[in-house]
Amino acid sequence: MSRLSRALGQAALGGVLITAGAGHLTTKRREFQAQVPSWFPADPDKVVVVSGVAELALGAALLATWRQPARSLLGRAAAAFFVGVFPGNIAQFLERKDGFGLDTDAKRAVRLLGQPALVAWALSATRRP
Repeated sequence: MSRLSRALGQAALGGVLITAGAGHLTTKRREFQAQVPSWFPADPDKVVVVSGVAELALGAALLATWRQPARSLLGRAAAAFFVGVFPGNIAQFLERKDGFGLDTDAKRAVRLLGQPALVAWALSATRRP
């Protein structure tokens, strides 16, 4: 991956995280609540707000941080965030919760494949050349 493609990937990921974080706090709040596992010992709305703030912070940091080693540390932090929220995606599948148009088991199963891709995106876009 070239330096330019890594920079574009990092900027795009930052934009995706800011968009998702804003959705957590505004128009998509109920949709994101569907991804909070029923067994999780916290209010789903609070979980959505906290994760939205985290996404906004990660997205802004991705757009502002271009020097190593901070850049790769940030990529690992974003990857860890994606790993941390993965149980919510699994719970949405297992509990058959609708959200974001994921209204069938097949759609929810395909969604599960997206999380490892986000982890790989975060790591590859911010790695050292």
